[in-house]
Amino acid sequence: MIEWTHSTPIYLHRNPVDFRKAINGLSVIVRDIMELDVYQPALFVFCNRRRDQIKVLYWDYTGFALWQKRLEKDKFKWPKKNSFDTVSITHEQWSWLLRGVDFEKIQPHQTLKYSHVA
Repeated sequence: MIEWTHSTPIYLHRNPVDFRKAINGLSVIVRDIMELDVYQPALFVFCNRRRDQIKVLYWDYTGFALWQKRLEKDKFKWPKKNSFDTVSITHEQWSWLLRGVDFEKIQPHQTLKYSHVA
C-alpha cells in the first residue's frame, strides 16, 4: 500500500459517486462540489453506491494519481451522520476505514489540556 505523510489532509466525499469517473471527473467533484483545491497535497477519497470500492485521487506535484481498492465480500463503513458533503478524517481514521472499522462509533478519551502542574 502507498504511504502518505501524517501531515497530508484526507477528505472523504460522503455521497457515492459513479465509478466510471476517472481522474478528470473526480477532479471536477473536488473543485465544484467539495470546493477544495485539487492541486493541494491531500487525499480525496470517493466511494461507490454499494460501498465495496473506494478511489483515492491525489496530486503528487508531477501529475495526478488514482488509487483504488475493491472489497470482495464486505462493505466500507462510510460516514453517514455528517450532513456535509465533505468529511475530513485523520490518518488513524483512514487506517480504520481501510480495515473495516466504523470510526464514527469509536469514542476516544477526552483530550485534556493543562496550563500548569498542581
